[in-house]
Amino acid sequence: MAQKYVTRAEDYSKWYNELVYRADLAEHSDVRGCMVIKPYGYAIWEKMRDILDVKFKETGHSNAYFPLFIPKSYLSKEASHIEGFAKECAVVTHYRLKNAEDGSGVIVDPDSKLEEELIVRPTSETIIWNSYKNWIQSYRDLPILINQWANVVRWEMKTRLFLRTTEFLWQEGHTAHATKQEAISEAELMLNVYEDFAENYMAMPVIKGRKTANERFAGAEDTLCIESMMQDGKALQAGTSHFLGQNFAKAFEVKFADKEGKLDYVWATSWGVSTRLMGALIMTHSDDEGLVLPPALAPIQVVAVPIYRTDEEFSAISEKMTELAAKLKAKGISFKYDDDENRRPGWKFAEYESKGVPVRVAMGPRDLENGKAEIARRDNKTKEVVDFDGLENHIEQLLADIQVNLLERAKAFRLENTREIDSYEEFKKEIDKGGFFLAHWDGTSETEERIKEETKATIRCIALDRKEEAGICMVTGKPSAGRVIFAKAY
Repeated sequence: MAQKYVTRAEDYSKWYNELVYRADLAEHSDVRGCMVIKPYGYAIWEKMRDILDVKFKETGHSNAYFPLFIPKSYLSKEASHIEGFAKECAVVTHYRLKNAEDGSGVIVDPDSKLEEELIVRPTSETIIWNSYKNWIQSYRDLPILINQWANVVRWEMKTRLFLRTTEFLWQEGHTAHATKQEAISEAELMLNVYEDFAENYMAMPVIKGRKTANERFAGAEDTLCIESMMQDGKALQAGTSHFLGQNFAKAFEVKFADKEGKLDYVWATSWGVSTRLMGALIMTHSDDEGLVLPPALAPIQVVAVPIYRTDEEFSAISEKMTELAAKLKAKGISFKYDDDENRRPGWKFAEYESKGVPVRVAMGPRDLENGKAEIARRDNKTKEVVDFDGLENHIEQLLADIQVNLLERAKAFRLENTREIDSYEEFKKEIDKGGFFLAHWDGTSETEERIKEETKATIRCIALDRKEEAGICMVTGKPSAGRVIFAKAY
């Protein structure tokens, strides 16, 4: 009897956790708060990484790598930065183990205490800017456009696979510029790169916005973000791009001589996305049967399953699938022919449905005789029987249609679950139902904190394209320049 999984309507959190396991994406490790990303899950992350890496290089950035360990004194140099990360830092205090004298195992050698503790990188601004001070002397050395693919550690108390783990994978861009406007333009450029990736590859609609002072990155003067809506109505911050001003340049004494020989501090940005995008991908598209993947990020875009009774039928179908494989490969479409004789077709259908493979091809003896094949779409579960001749062209168009359909479906869901609200009493009643609430706010941190404390909702962003309209704050009745986006969030 097939295992019954919980549905989204029954328990969204449990549905998510079960889906990660059943789609073979990741599992919890024995290290508290850390995960093992399994091959299929890592294959999706690799596609994300490879696409983004090309985009970064197309915009002039180069990859580099900086140390995992950061001297504690570096973090002390930028006060607001360390304040933002102090409670999440893992600290290395010793460098050696030894056998216990009683034979009970290994212990930390007390004589190996470090002169200065090392922080396991929670983010790399400090160690990178310590390097930049040696790289930059003049305007000729600017801009520096560096990206790093790495792992980071933030000591989380409550963890969830992909969405919030103690160790996770990400990329972090760190750039240095001669002028304030260059740095601001860089931060905006990278936000646009993230938006393009989210919408055109993940098929996940996002809102570009600016974080409030309470929510911006520690050490930044301005934080831009892309915010997305999950199927339970909660928001997920999918990427951020920060204008750091001259804060880190001043902390690490990074100056440059301009064309007139005048010394000035360098202007900076940082920007990043992480394996949290995997969680966003899952929760944006998947259903009660399992994972749903946009073709642009699917490790296997097309899977074919033979249905046969005799060796002769199997051989003939396999010959056709070999022919199809070559034609799809020529179009750059990834294809798997599952000819495993130990699994029945029904098991295979369920397996690839749970893994979110966008298109499934099935061929049996009658299909073979008629020159046909059955095609099933994962996104809307429709099936059709089509001619085998020219099937590769049909599949190519089908994949394009699925990619568009997933984005449009997600946009429609967000629209249905976004509304304006003016009454704080109504806001408090409705916020637990999920969705984006567009409401007036008086612009003060005090009011923002009050709303967060009383409702657990936060200002996700001030949309960059918001309509400027005079109004009154739903809480205090004070003047407001425009509506901001409130939601509960991951």
